[in-house]
Amino acid sequence: MTFHDLENALQANPELFPRFVLPDGDYIPAHAHLTEVGHLVRNFIDCGGLTGKEEKVVLQTHVGNDTDHRLRSERFAKILQFGNRVIPSADLDVEVEYDCCVVAQYPIAEATPDGEHLNLILQRGRTQCRARERREGETAACCRATSAACC
Repeated sequence: MTFHDLENALQANPELFPRFVLPDGDYIPAHAHLTEVGHLVRNFIDCGGLTGKEEKVVLQTHVGNDTDHRLRSERFAKILQFGNRVIPSADLDVEVEYDCCVVAQYPIAEATPDGEHLNLILQRGRTQCRARERREGETAACCRATSAACC
């Protein structure tokens, strides 16, 4: 889900309580605070020697002792507006950072209203081997281009 999509979902449901649904179906506690809206840039070189760059928005959550804290979509959207000062593009994907026993980041897959909640469905992030993906893509392209024995 992009930053823009998230803003729209929150603005369309201002009275609902955003609820982060973890990939296993559990929830980040309802009293979690949204403590940061960040722009993360990762420059890297892969095992094949090619350089690359990834950018995303990261929302940091913090579960404190204030168990009466509940954040409505309207307030959540206002916090995201502060992020516009550091977010270069609303088209960047959004991940949620949560510290349950280790710090983990989960991409937001979708936002769906559910009673008094706006469920923000989180999915597992995955590692990847870009060099292997490139090789597989080149092999597939070669096979489509000719019937040669390149596969």
